[in-house]
Amino acid sequence: MSESVIDRVRSVMAAASVNQAAFAEAIGLTSDKLSKSLAGVRRFTSYDLARIAEFGHTTVDWLLTGREPQRPSFAARTSVPTVDERGRDRLSELIERFTTAYEVIDLLGLSPELPELPTVRADLKRYVDQGVALADDALARLRGEGAPAIGELGTADLLQLAERAFGVDVAKVGLPDGLDGAAWQADGFRLVMLALTDVPTRQRFTLAHELGHILARDAQDLLTETHLSPGHQKDLTEVRANVFAANLLMPRDEIVAAVQNSELTDERLTQLVVRFEVSPSALAARLGQLRAITSESANRLRGMTTQDCHWLAGQSDLYEARKTWSQTKRLPYRPALLLYEAYLAGDTTLRPLAAYTGLDVDTVRGRLEPEPVPPGVESSSTGADEGDLVFQP
Repeated sequence: MSESVIDRVRSVMAAASVNQAAFAEAIGLTSDKLSKSLAGVRRFTSYDLARIAEFGHTTVDWLLTGREPQRPSFAARTSVPTVDERGRDRLSELIERFTTAYEVIDLLGLSPELPELPTVRADLKRYVDQGVALADDALARLRGEGAPAIGELGTADLLQLAERAFGVDVAKVGLPDGLDGAAWQADGFRLVMLALTDVPTRQRFTLAHELGHILARDAQDLLTETHLSPGHQKDLTEVRANVFAANLLMPRDEIVAAVQNSELTDERLTQLVVRFEVSPSALAARLGQLRAITSESANRLRGMTTQDCHWLAGQSDLYEARKTWSQTKRLPYRPALLLYEAYLAGDTTLRPLAAYTGLDVDTVRGRLEPEPVPPGVESSSTGADEGDLVFQP
């Protein structure tokens, strides 16, 4: 005989080694209501199950169905040949953190309808050509959302636009050493994770690369990428994602418009690096593909760094601002909002939101429900006389 919800609730209670009265108090039910629910006379509400799942460190989905949480496969791009065991554990923790949030959202019936993705051109046999065509379709979608020229779009704006246009949640988190980014997708969500870095152009390219995996639907299967040794054939899905990223970040029409009727001096090339926010080597490769640069100029450009180009272009402050942003953590807003709204509606506890943000429940509650100001105390009072300078951090 298969287990029922009641059986699984009883197993939670048994695992905790508490009696029925203590269990009822812990989950916020009266002993009478718990007795009726365990006898099948009263149904457990969604809020009851959320409290039981929190108490038992499990999921509401498991209580209802007995299914263990499913963890989707992911596609990842690494800058070192291997990620050690500690790094894999860290990645597993992140997968657990984000996927649990999506499972709760889905269980509550709050999963948003995701925009339809562009389709990989089946008539194009070469993965390079597929990457170009996919980038063209993506650019059309972005421009349809009101995007200006990509060369005028900062990474923060590009990220938000990608979230809106393709239904992709983008996080900037502390990934394991050597991991630049990761992506996975399922029926109810699409997620890209970007590593924090002091090289902003790397993060921007990784965003576009992982977006290419999502749009090509590569991230439904387990896929990891390392920088292979010279002479070894690369995974074709990675080739397609790289081509997609280059064509998305340096669109042909924008590059052609930027270089036509203009002598590509070293000064001009550094300005283009700053404008498109790509590495000098990436720009050299793109201009070489378009036959817009000599091999000598391309080699000189490859010998420079992104920071060098910003400095030579008189944009060192901009570089520092971009670097600061690329080192700042970011969680996708939409899941957090959905979990918070579910909490306000009484459909779940704060535990899913706390787990998603990486904070403990008490800290989240303290931030969302601050202590009231005692009577007689002016909340806006600073204790300073009118006209005094007040420091506000």
